[in-house]
Amino acid sequence: MINTEFKSISHVLKAFPTEQSCIDHLEEIRWNGHVVSPFDATSKVYKCKDNKYRCKNTGKYFNVRTNTLFDNTKIELRKWFMALYIVTSGEQSISSLQLAKEIDVTQKTAWFILQRIGKCFGDESEKKV
Repeated sequence: MINTEFKSISHVLKAFPTEQSCIDHLEEIRWNGHVVSPFDATSKVYKCKDNKYRCKNTGKYFNVRTNTLFDNTKIELRKWFMALYIVTSGEQSISSLQLAKEIDVTQKTAWFILQRIGKCFGDESEKKV
């Protein structure tokens, strides 16, 4: 499923019907079955409950969102995946108001998502002189 090309938002939602399916997909992409601590790559990692892990050497907890564009957000991964599809599949940029309507979030949340995506992929509008 990692290299799947989605043809529509409904394909995205079918591929990721639950939050857990999104987490499993990200874990497969990021760690491919071997979880590595973002705090100490040499450390042993313990699996905890609720999709959390613990780094033995630092004692810090982390999850698949740690140090990614999804880090420190309470926004569902399904919403993030829909937003990523919409932003990357369109020819033109999308406004936060339109994205908010498309993925059923507030305009403020949509703006935040667009900022994170722009930072991650390099916002084209910042490069214009």
